[in-house]
Amino acid sequence: MADELELLRRANPVPADAPPHADGPLDRRAERHLHRLLHEQTISPPSRELRGSRSRRGVRLAWGLAATAVVAATALALLLGGPSTPHAVAAPRPLVVRADATPVPLDRLAERAEAAAEEGGPALRKGTHVRSWSLGMSDDAPPVTLPEERVVRWTADGRHTELVVATDPRHPGRPVLGEDEDGNPRQVEDGHVISDTTYPPSWSDAPPHSRPPHDADRLRAYLEEAGHTGSMDTSQLLDATGLLLDNWTLGARESAALVRLLADTGGLRPAGQVTDRLGRRGEAYVHDGTGLRRMLIVNPDTGAVLGLETTFTRAQPEYGVAAGDVMEYSAWTR
Repeated sequence: MADELELLRRANPVPADAPPHADGPLDRRAERHLHRLLHEQTISPPSRELRGSRSRRGVRLAWGLAATAVVAATALALLLGGPSTPHAVAAPRPLVVRADATPVPLDRLAERAEAAAEEGGPALRKGTHVRSWSLGMSDDAPPVTLPEERVVRWTADGRHTELVVATDPRHPGRPVLGEDEDGNPRQVEDGHVISDTTYPPSWSDAPPHSRPPHDADRLRAYLEEAGHTGSMDTSQLLDATGLLLDNWTLGARESAALVRLLADTGGLRPAGQVTDRLGRRGEAYVHDGTGLRRMLIVNPDTGAVLGLETTFTRAQPEYGVAAGDVMEYSAWTR
């Protein structure tokens, strides 16, 4: 569920003389509107017709089983006079690069990763552990962000299990948005099991299921085959990186090869230091594309990829998306 305080801050600006980032009591206007929100008839998410007029109430819910958070956020925006298209529900804020941090060139970080790999370090392991936030958009309902955690483990006989749960580590223990059997968003308890599947033995020798190499040139060919592309540009390489990490937990040598490949490809500018959504320190490298910005977060000591964030650089008002909104984010762990 979206942070209620954040929703109220957006809808009800604080006084000009208030200290920055301060939480405080609601004023009378906000209390009145909050009381109406909690005790009066629920307002449906705005359809195309409702976007032109906010006076109609009690319209049938656009999603039959839409999440309570979606209804609340939309109602709050309407009651408090917010924008005609509400912001994405449960969307994380974009990561902020530290202004006082000196960016580390990707070439230098690749050298660190290669040195770390020579000293040993973790081994390559098939399977993944990833937390993700992905934005779902529709032209007749507010955008929603579904936070999920996925754990894939392989056994020696070629079988593997995939566990997917609805959870948001930013708000442990709090309800989150999930999906019902029809793909509609709904509120679920933290840790709600979306799927728990065991797959029969598989011995595919094609990327990304085959073992990735730990040489940059061979890794490029491997990822091009996995992504069914020719020579990859930076954006395609970032896509392939996500695909690789969704199938493998890289060892020290593979991480060094990947960072070297990213450095040799170019197109990623060093931005500085960030703290990712799991509280880990990382170096950020940014690629600006058409309407989107990709930020790669890398462990500054080992070169292991920690996360990948995609944000909109152009508003898409027809979908309720503003410039700077996070489209998707993945955070990988061992």
